Amino acid sequence: MPEGAGFGLRDVPMPMTQPAGFGWVGNPQLVVRVPAVAALDLTAFALPLRHHAALPGGTNVNVIEVLAPGEARVRSWERGVEGETLCCGTGCAVAAAWLAHTEGTSTWRLHTAGGEVVTVTLELDARGAWRELWLTGPVRDLGNVHLEPPQLLRLRA
Repeated sequence: MPEGAGFGLRDVPMPMTQPAGFGWVGNPQLVVRVPAVAALDLTAFALPLRHHAALPGGTNVNVIEVLAPGEARVRSWERGVEGETLCCGTGCAVAAAWLAHTEGTSTWRLHTAGGEVVTVTLELDARGAWRELWLTGPVRDLGNVHLEPPQLLRLRA
């Protein structure tokens, strides 16, 4: 994942009732710790956060449930998709960085909504900046999109 100036954990920009973290990894990621991700109505929970006034461009919303030291479940609501996705790599990255910051463990196995396991390792400094943030896990080709030249021109307009 990208690192350096501008990337890393930041202050959560809005008041939260649950433990939460926020980070920038090329896009904004809000991470919220909940007791059980499966029991959560993600649509009802994520939409007000995704469009919160404190974040004019919106944010991805990732809910996490810690299962054991270094192991958690994650579900992600992605802006642009405007729905839950099977796995959000950048969401997993920020979730693991925030968990490393709060729990002191620098390697996390995240069980995604798609049933896959994404392993995240990183080095985190006291300010929340990361180095050597790596994700490993399975990759699947879900399909291909072929655009004809006239469609490409319409996309650029």
